[in-house]
Amino acid sequence: MKLVKSLLLGSVAGLAAVAGAQAADLPAKKAAAVEYVRVCSTYGAGFFYIPGTDTCLRVGGRVRAEYRYFEPDDRTDDTIGFRARGRIQLDARTATAYGLLRTFVRFEITRDTGVYNSAPGAITQTPNVDQAFIQFGGLTAGRALTFFDNGDIDGQYFGTVRWSDQPNVNLLAYTFSFGNGFSATLSLEEGRFASRTGLEVGDELAGQRMPDVVANVKYAGTWGSVQLSGALHQLRGLPFVLAATPGVVYEADTDYGYAISAQANFNLPMLGASDAFWIAGTWTDGAPAYAGFGGAVEATYDIDGTDADIDNARAWSVAAGLRHYWTPELRQNVFGSYGRIDYSDVFGLADLREWRVGTNVLWSPVSNLTLGAEVLYANTDLSGVDEDDNDRWEARLRVQRDF
Repeated sequence: MKLVKSLLLGSVAGLAAVAGAQAADLPAKKAAAVEYVRVCSTYGAGFFYIPGTDTCLRVGGRVRAEYRYFEPDDRTDDTIGFRARGRIQLDARTATAYGLLRTFVRFEITRDTGVYNSAPGAITQTPNVDQAFIQFGGLTAGRALTFFDNGDIDGQYFGTVRWSDQPNVNLLAYTFSFGNGFSATLSLEEGRFASRTGLEVGDELAGQRMPDVVANVKYAGTWGSVQLSGALHQLRGLPFVLAATPGVVYEADTDYGYAISAQANFNLPMLGASDAFWIAGTWTDGAPAYAGFGGAVEATYDIDGTDADIDNARAWSVAAGLRHYWTPELRQNVFGSYGRIDYSDVFGLADLREWRVGTNVLWSPVSNLTLGAEVLYANTDLSGVDEDDNDRWEARLRVQRDF
């Protein structure tokens, strides 16, 4: 029995050895190579290479919760408002033989209630393509910050100062870089659409025939930057009939408005790290939105016989702000503006003069989290209008997380 058992065990061992040798002779299937995501440090923190490409991508976004108090005029007005805004953005960059190729997309969805809306009790939910542009060398195409402005001051104040309205526009631009911080840009941008009016005529707008032509000259250095900007804006009216003269058709003409601006940003390390001051002064003729009067009547009609000549409104504004860090986590902004818009006396539109001043305090207990409070005072004077309530207070609370 012991002999039989020994023979069986020996046979099994021999078969195992033969099978192992044969298996070693067979071709082995290699495991697929693992492609790890690599950090791309060329363009700053947060970028990584898209696997299989030489394109660097950064995924970011923001969530903002805001609560607003707005001093009412009468009992029908809302006094409080709630805002929730979500942002998602992608920034893709590739180095090419012709320079940087960049694609940027920023999408926002906002839900507003109360004083954030024009109608009391309204609720609005708005998707918004805030930015979507391609940069290739000096070319910029898509929706981006207007080249009329010297940088984006978003986040330095919550409310509104008289600053260039609708800073993100659809455009096609080319920037010429001369070296040593000097550059110049020529940009074709969507018009800042407003209106012109007269007598019983409403907002009579003809079709758009040309974009706004924007140009700037800029210098940027370690101390800050300074920019001179200009814009050409077309105004076109439609033929109209007045109730006072039935059967008479008044022919509206085409005119051109313009805007010029000087803007500067200054770094103030003598006050504190990251402290800065910005200032902007803008003059417009027939293009008040560039001075911060978005939605204002751009011009009136000066009727001569059956011709309705366009008489441009003139507007100007000065805005400034100072940012100071009390500690690395606690900062404060102080800001203000003065604006004025003047009309001719043809149709009796009231001239407007307004000044605003405000301050906020922002606390970032951890990186990319901001808790802030702001108060803003505005005083408005309409010529020929006797109003006791020509000033108002506004306050906001904000909680914001960027990533």
